Amino acid sequence: MIHHIPNVLSKEQVAEFRALMGSANWVGGKVTAGTLSASVKHNQQLSEQDPLTQHLSDLVIKAIWNHPTFQTTALPHQIIPPLFNRYDEHESFGFHVDNSIRLIRGTTEQIRTDLSCTLFLSEPDEYDGGELVIEDTYGYHEVKLPAGDVVLYPATSLHEVSSITRGTRFASFFWVQSLIRDDNKRHLLFTLDESVRNLRMQHGDHYPEVMKLTNIYHNLMRMWSEL
Repeated sequence: MIHHIPNVLSKEQVAEFRALMGSANWVGGKVTAGTLSASVKHNQQLSEQDPLTQHLSDLVIKAIWNHPTFQTTALPHQIIPPLFNRYDEHESFGFHVDNSIRLIRGTTEQIRTDLSCTLFLSEPDEYDGGELVIEDTYGYHEVKLPAGDVVLYPATSLHEVSSITRGTRFASFFWVQSLIRDDNKRHLLFTLDESVRNLRMQHGDHYPEVMKLTNIYHNLMRMWSEL
């Protein structure tokens, strides 16, 4: 499933990011691309070794770990430290699939990429083109969100960033290894959690159905989680 998570960063935080990124040293985006995706990747990104990358990455990690909707949607176990890219006019990233296993930066630890995440750092009216296009069983979905918002989608999906025809698109991208590997199971748990929260708001924490559904939620987590 594709999930839109609003307000992961505030507008003030986005402005801070953009000010720092405006004077950054950008390198060719192919440095983190796989063999096949490198042939269709035409963008720029902050070097993984740049201290600014680590600084901004830490701020994104803090924001997403503290965001309740991200937690209930992704059920994260581990997160690849975020990277940062930009697309200028005529730059794009053709259809590709993300690597299934990635190294955590600066370590020898590998994690499975269950979910791909894009944090938008440009407002939609700052650029034309540049949509994130995600393919699933229902067709193609174009995503272009306000700055500070995140889109979360299965890393198994074919996806692209369409060509920029005006302006510049800034974003952060990263991957999540979820406690729940299967996307359908993860979505069921998210839907169940939403229902429990709605019932709690309407009837309070001690409503019998709240207790029953909470029990089911945690037992499914025990059954399906990988720890």
